[in-house]
Order: sequence, then C-alpha cells, then structure tokens
Amino acid sequence: MPENTIIEQIMVRDVACTTLPGSRDEVLKILKDKHISGVPVLKDNKVVGLVTRTILLRKPEEEQLALLMARNPITIAPDADITDAAVLLIDNKIRRLPVMDGENLVGLVTISDIIGSMADLNITESIGQYLNNGVVPVWYETPLPVVARVMELAHVKASPVLDSNLELVGIISDRDIISSSIIEDTVEMTDMSAGTDDDAWTWESMRDTMSIYYSVSRIKVPNVIAKDVMIKNPITAASISGVSDCARKMKRNKIDQMPVVNANRKLMGILRDSDLLKTLLKH
Repeated sequence: MPENTIIEQIMVRDVACTTLPGSRDEVLKILKDKHISGVPVLKDNKVVGLVTRTILLRKPEEEQLALLMARNPITIAPDADITDAAVLLIDNKIRRLPVMDGENLVGLVTISDIIGSMADLNITESIGQYLNNGVVPVWYETPLPVVARVMELAHVKASPVLDSNLELVGIISDRDIISSSIIEDTVEMTDMSAGTDDDAWTWESMRDTMSIYYSVSRIKVPNVIAKDVMIKNPITAASISGVSDCARKMKRNKIDQMPVVNANRKLMGILRDSDLLKTLLKH
C-alpha cells in the first residue's frame, strides 16, 4: 500500500447520519434506502454513537435511538494513513470509522473503501491463508427467522446457502434480512394482581387481577425460506485466487464477502473483506 495513501483520499464525504433524539424506524429507512450498513449518530453536530444493521437485528423491540446506538465510537483523522485505519478496524472488530477534523464530522471510511484501494495493487499471494474458519452455511429451505437467529448467535454477517446436494446455491447477508424485514406493531397483555391476600387461590385475589394491555413495535423478519431471499449464483473465489483479484471482485460487485468453492462448487470457506485487511500489515 503506498505510504502516501491517506484517509482523506478514500473516505466518503457525503455521510448519511441521524440525530438525537431519533427513532429506530428512521434509521431502518436510511439503511434500506441508501443500501448501507450503519450510520453515525449526531447530537449538537457532534458524533456520539453509531447504529448498524447488526444492532437493529439484535434488539428488534428497542425503538429509542439513544438506547440502540453504540456510544463513543472510535474515530480517525483525515490525514491518517489507511494502514492505521486497518489496524483500528481489525483490533476493534468494527467496519467503519467516522473521520473527524477536530470535533467536526468530515467523512466516513469503511472496510469497503480500503478494499477498493487494495484492488489497484498487485498483491498476488493467494487468499488461502486468510480464509475465515467461522463459516455458518444454511440449508436453502431454512425459514428466514431461523437464518437470522443462527447468524446472530454465530456472530456472522453472511451465511452461504446450500442445497440438498451440499452445492452452493446462494448467500444471505444481514443486508438481505434487513431489506426484507418490516416494522410490526402489536398489542400484548399481561395480568397484574392488585390483591393483598396471601392465598393466591382465593376468589378475592381472582377478582383483583386486572389485565394490562401495552403496544410493542418490533422489527419482524418475514416467515419465508432462505431461497426466497438469498442472492442466487453468488460471486465466488478459489483458494488459489490472488488478494488483489478478490479485492477487485468485491469492489466491482459491491460485496463484502465471497464464498470459496472448489471445482465442483463445494463450499470450502468464506472470504470476508475484513480478512483481506490483514494483508496491509504485511505490505
């Protein structure tokens, strides 16, 4: 990576943001409309947090932005070297860094932005050594809510989809799950006893029991199956593919992971853009 490549050269300047006080529904609309995975949260024009797709799926019933956001996000200066950004992203297991000039938000740099720069290099070493072992494939007729829960428990953002012959037929990411989700408003009930009698079986206690109704708004993953939502015929790589070749594929197709398959389309692993960042520490 050229030493003079700095954050200001690759960062996104027109940053989609949200502000406090705000709501989950506003963030969900931004993520869907702009096809992005996270937004900074501002208060009095200062960055105070980040909200991502992962957070929304992890807390489907929480509506208040202040309780959803990850507070005090890690930031970077516009004149920092992108290798420094790669170290921050890898060490903190995050995908984006608000770019701050003093207290002012001037941009956002993501793993995808750095991968885009890597695509222009000639790093020919194979990706085999960078493959992530945390691969969580799902069967193509698995209900989508189950897929979402499996991905959440496994802490992965994408799952390859296999058919009954164990061949790769698609991939599902958290973006696909959020895009297909809706906001569901329901009314739920709980019973509360106002009785003071120690004997729970008395008629008086029965008479003093009242029902409390309250509304719940949650993100609902539709009850469809994986093959209805998955990206069919996903872009793939081989274990002998070169780092820069894979970076170019990711940049060209605007993806952040690629299943790695053999000649028979049997799944061998998955290459994530965050795995490719590790090559910057060697070049």
